Amino acid sequence: MARPVWSGALTFGLVSMPVQMFTATDRHTIRFHQLQRGTSDRVRNKRVNERTGKEVPLDEIVKAYDAGDAYVLVEPDELDDIAPGRSRTLEITGFVELTDVAPIFFDKTYYLGPKTKDYAKVYALLEKALADTGRAGIATFVMRNHQYLVALKSEAGLLTLHTLHWADEIRDPRQEIGTLPGRTKVTDRELKMARQLVDTLRIEWRPEDYRDTYQDQVTALIEAKRTGEAVEKAEPPAESTNVVDLMDTLRASVERGGKPSRRDDKKSARDTITPPTHIRDASAKRRSAGKKKRKAGDDHDHRPLDVLTKAELYRRAADAEIPGRSSMNRKALLDALRKGTQHKATS
Repeated sequence: MARPVWSGALTFGLVSMPVQMFTATDRHTIRFHQLQRGTSDRVRNKRVNERTGKEVPLDEIVKAYDAGDAYVLVEPDELDDIAPGRSRTLEITGFVELTDVAPIFFDKTYYLGPKTKDYAKVYALLEKALADTGRAGIATFVMRNHQYLVALKSEAGLLTLHTLHWADEIRDPRQEIGTLPGRTKVTDRELKMARQLVDTLRIEWRPEDYRDTYQDQVTALIEAKRTGEAVEKAEPPAESTNVVDLMDTLRASVERGGKPSRRDDKKSARDTITPPTHIRDASAKRRSAGKKKRKAGDDHDHRPLDVLTKAELYRRAADAEIPGRSSMNRKALLDALRKGTQHKATS
């Protein structure tokens, strides 16, 4: 079992229950040691007194604020003394529509669970109420000498807590990016073709289909250097689209069914990644609901495959549960559906 990163009391109205917070995500990365070039000697960071040059033990280090004419020393227990709720209260101040919170505000996700099973009913009531109303509880709490603004929401049958950026932490893109377009005029034909391309590339969201392939390449690089094999370089980036030929490029993209396939990468991702059970269950429910909705409108559709758009072919492939469909272009979808039809006819 994982260890909680924070524990305290969750309060809303007059209701209070002890909860524990757990990290919801991992970061997979390959860690390198630092060596002095030409040797196998490790290079390590040390806390050193800049005046004496001697290493300082961790328990002798205190926080200090540079006030200009002198340092103001602050002890850890002094920070705890001024923390709201003594760092152990997660107080919901109100509930907002979840859709009102812009994605840019979301930072990190945690799982929230009751500290003991005695509070299972209170926990379940709050989770179901948030699920039914589509709302999120807004709260603040203190962890590790930092105060956080958070949104508490229902997700796949449990409570998740999302840390949010403060409003003054969101940068103004107009001030940060000097190349943003102003009122740019696009023709109706260009917009229609761009919309058609977006529709052609429409897929179902399946997070398990995606994998951090860069980490795979780093691992392959390390193994190649260890065994003395040649190192395969990545493909060069695509050239920028000539705006003069934008319409022709859009049309060619639609005709090709989008970008080149990365079928092998996605296949390996499906073969090796097993999402958490609650994510798989939630994804399965959404796909099942989508199939029922599409079936209700497609029962009368007996058009031949050749006349269907890529989006329509993809929907049929999803209904037929054809593996690897999310990475297929229009021709590959046609071939897969035809093979499926022939297989049914002979079986």
